Amino acid sequence: MAVQEMVYGFFIPSVTLIGIGAAKQIPEKVKALGGSKPLVVTDKGITACGLIKQITDLLDAQGMKYEVYDETVPNPTDKNVHDGVDIYRKKKCDSLISLGGGSSHDCGKGIGLVVSNGGKIHDFEGLDKSTKPMPPYLAVNTTAGTASEMTRFCIITDTSRKVKMAIVDWRVAPGVAIDDPNLMVGMPPALTAATGMDALTHAVEAYVSTMATPMTDACAQKAIEIISEFLRKAVANGTDIEAREAMCFAQFLAGMAFNNASLGYVHAMAHQLGGFYDLPHGECNAILLPHVSRANMNAKMERYAAIAKFMGRYTDGMSFRVAAEKCFQGIEQLAKDIGIPEGLVALGKKYGKDVRKEDIPVMTANAQKDACALTNPRKMNDADVAAIYEAAM
Repeated sequence: MAVQEMVYGFFIPSVTLIGIGAAKQIPEKVKALGGSKPLVVTDKGITACGLIKQITDLLDAQGMKYEVYDETVPNPTDKNVHDGVDIYRKKKCDSLISLGGGSSHDCGKGIGLVVSNGGKIHDFEGLDKSTKPMPPYLAVNTTAGTASEMTRFCIITDTSRKVKMAIVDWRVAPGVAIDDPNLMVGMPPALTAATGMDALTHAVEAYVSTMATPMTDACAQKAIEIISEFLRKAVANGTDIEAREAMCFAQFLAGMAFNNASLGYVHAMAHQLGGFYDLPHGECNAILLPHVSRANMNAKMERYAAIAKFMGRYTDGMSFRVAAEKCFQGIEQLAKDIGIPEGLVALGKKYGKDVRKEDIPVMTANAQKDACALTNPRKMNDADVAAIYEAAM
């Protein structure tokens, strides 16, 4: 029997700086990329807490001109992208710095795509739709979860359809990624919890993906081990710099895993909750992860059993099935320990949203079209996906 030819890629930024004080190198790295007047893409929360000033002070000290766009919203929209493009062009910027978590980075990537390629952000939905390179682009991370500072993924909400567009393009990976735990010390416990569970979801979905490789397996395994050891500590005490730095490495490793192995139905379904109700991505992932994992069990039972061991659960002498259940229980216990709501209805109430069973058919249809579903280990029909949404309610 002939072996089917298969080539695997591995995508990461050209340069990544991780560690205390890494942010001090921002001006130097912007210049090294060829930029002289960056547009800094961020959000009002980053401005309000003073993080934007820390970065602009560094640019000011080097005499570097810049512009700031801080209107990015959680679950960034097509309007955010096009507004940012207008400022970039009108102010004659020549490079990009994104500062924040996944929302800021995704918005920055979207701006770069449109600036370089023209058209609208909707033109790039799908896989590798760009034809021209991004402007010089540096991503500065302030959360430990999304890994958007290093990935080729860009998620933008189409406001007309209420759908999150999954843009996967090798050109959007930043030229330089910076993860400085000093920028994460002030992150509140709830955000630390949500972003940490996002990172865990990245690692778990990459480990069971149909495109997993030995390289992505290694990254996913180490990410799961570190998150299981340090996420509770980072949530309990945000000034624990050891835990913060550990989570920097963990989320980056998880990013390396899913950036190359892709994801699965947790993300395909969570994207719809974000697009439909504007709910936080990390918490949606945390709630869906054990439900999707149980649905996937028969396809990757031995892998879920291995994940249980990575999480520190005792599995010696157990069958794959029993050990896999330890994995699902471990995910649920971690989420409970750090204060994640125990269902989508409860999550909706937390944010003043009415999550309704009546919306499941529309979300199911959209999830089936999401690019992340393609690498899920189990092929699911509409009834399967709808059943998961219902179980997670």
